[in-house]
Amino acid sequence: MTDTPASPTDPFAHDALNAGEGLHPVDPAYGHVLRIATALNMVPIAIGASVVDYLVTPQIEGPYGLLTVAAWLFAIIAIITFPSRRVARWGYGIGEGQLRVARGWLFRTDTIVPFVRVQHIDVGQGPIERLFGLSHLVVHTSGTHNSTVTLPGLPSDLAAAMRETIRRHIQTDFA
Repeated sequence: MTDTPASPTDPFAHDALNAGEGLHPVDPAYGHVLRIATALNMVPIAIGASVVDYLVTPQIEGPYGLLTVAAWLFAIIAIITFPSRRVARWGYGIGEGQLRVARGWLFRTDTIVPFVRVQHIDVGQGPIERLFGLSHLVVHTSGTHNSTVTLPGLPSDLAAAMRETIRRHIQTDFA
């Protein structure tokens, strides 16, 4: 069995999302949004591990600080590395009557949404996204499986423009 190289149109080939394979990368500032969100999730877990370490280690006469150091080390690694990896694996393309969203590394997803299936479109913005001038586009389609496709990490003006482009196609298709 021979290893075949990834085809040039493979959206998950190494750096394909950033190499212009018909997909545009999400805004790099989205990495900061993910970093803050990861910190908001990881720091309480690390604090909880530190408290458990402080309360339980003397009871079992184990090495004090081991759980604390491991938890904080994992939190720091997660905050620094995971967001940039996630941002690098998101890509999107819009055109030819469809929206394409590709994401993932271990679990890859490449979703193509024909505009004729779109029911409605939302542009959302959380407080951290607002801080960096970003929004996320949510496309709701007919059907049940994958009926909601979310594209995060878009500059707010681009997300609004994409919503209007899709809206115009919907009106044109049904007019």
